[in-house]
Parts: sequence; structure tokens; C-alpha cells
Amino acid sequence: MEKRKWTFFLDIFMVILGTGIYAFSLYYFIEPSKVAPGGITGISLMLNHLFHLPVGVLTVAFNLPLIAIGYQKIGKYFILKTAISLFSFTLIFDFVLPLFLTPYEGERLISCLFGGVLNGIGIGTVFSRAGSTGGTDIINKILNRKYPQFPLGRLVLFSDFIIIGISVLVYGSIESALYAIVVIFASSQLIDVVVYGGDRGKIIYIFSESYRDIADLVIKRIGRGVSIIRIEGGYSGKEREMLFCAVRKNEYHRLKRLVFSVDPKAFMVAADSSEVTGKGFKSSDSE
Repeated sequence: MEKRKWTFFLDIFMVILGTGIYAFSLYYFIEPSKVAPGGITGISLMLNHLFHLPVGVLTVAFNLPLIAIGYQKIGKYFILKTAISLFSFTLIFDFVLPLFLTPYEGERLISCLFGGVLNGIGIGTVFSRAGSTGGTDIINKILNRKYPQFPLGRLVLFSDFIIIGISVLVYGSIESALYAIVVIFASSQLIDVVVYGGDRGKIIYIFSESYRDIADLVIKRIGRGVSIIRIEGGYSGKEREMLFCAVRKNEYHRLKRLVFSVDPKAFMVAADSSEVTGKGFKSSDSE
């Protein structure tokens, strides 16, 4: 119970920290560049540009119906963290940052690049603690749970493109859309790095008559577990053994050399994995 309580408070701290980074990226870099980085926040920035309405307050107002949807589909803890993120964003963006910072007004490309990077770090930090910054993030989180093969960053990238066409009309410039693409692309890449990061890996399937020797060497030299799976050839109908293991990306080439040093005729299939959870990788407690 104490561990779960500590984990929950750590989650809340990281959600607020990620939201702060996210709010800073928007206030200091993205808003003065006159780009809409997608989602509800992008809509709020455009309305602020047109009518000078507070971005944080608009963001909360638009998110209320989405929070209701998220509560039904995902659960109370996710919605609690999302609500904390939303109200933290409003407080930080509308009231705290204007007291201490003057928005950056330098080179637009630099502003969009740094804004996109920080935007992705902030959103990724919130996602990594099973929360969201609201808006289309709620929808993306629901889709990611239903279809985990689609990384969160790619879902965010797809949904954000919808806002780009509108931003051309609002800001009256095609460059606003082009710079928005820079922001959301950089952001989506950093989201995946923060959420999946070192937990990305390779799934390896190995077919070899020397499977026992290969398995022993993988365990001893690379320190990874190996499963021996009995399979049946679709063409020959013969039974044979297949090795299955998961490794980090930086271990893949070492494993590949090891396999073919034992059996030059081995057949090996490697597939990218966006996340590997379990012993030696990401702890299941992090969810």
C-alpha cells in the first residue's frame, strides 16, 4: 500500500513537471512563432491570436467533454492525472510564466525546433506516468490502448495534421503550416523517446540445427533469456525448434554475429519492438 501511494504521488509530481515543460515550450517558443501545433492547444492558440482569449482557460473549457469520454473508456486515475495536468497548464501558462518570462522572438526555425523538442519531452513525461495533457491526447491514449502496435507519437502526429490546414487560414500564411509540421514532427519523435526510450528493443526469431549451442551462448555472453519453441514446417510438415528472445537495440548486432559464428546457415528474423516489459527491461510497476 505504501509503495502504491508513493508511486501515485511520484506520478502526480512527474505529470506536473511534464506539464510545466509543455506549457513553457508553448509560451516561450511556439505561441510567438504563430504556429498551431495541433490538437485542442493548437485551436486555443489560434483563438488567442484572433480574439486574445486566455489559452489555458480555453484549453480547460474544450477538454471538459473529452474528460468525460476518457473517464468512461480509461478510468478514474487517468482522468485524475489529466485533470491535474490541465489545471496546472492553465495556472502555469496564463498566470505564472507571464510574471517571469518574455516570449522568445528570435529566429523562427530555431524557435519551432526547440519548442517542438520541449513540447515532446513535456507530453512524453506526462504520458510515461499514465496521464495526458488532455485534448486529442485523450483520444490518442484510448486508441493506443486498443491498438498498442501504433506508438503514441505517431498517433499524435496523425491527429495534429488536421489542425494545420485551419492554421493557414487563421495566420494567413502557408509558412505557419510548414513550421507547425516542424514542431509536431520534433514533438512526436521526442514523445516516443521519452515514453519508450531505453525500453525499445528487437524481437529475434532464430532457426538453426545448432539451436542449443546458440541458446547457451546468448544466455552466457549477452545475458538474455531464450525460449525454445517447437514448431512445424508449413511446407515440409517436419517438427523443428525455433529460438525466441528479446534484446535491446544496442545488443542486436552482437547477437547477430554470435548466431552466425555458430551456424553460418542459420535463418534469423529481427523485428522492432516499441516496448519490452519485464526482467532486464522496463519494470511493470512503471505503468
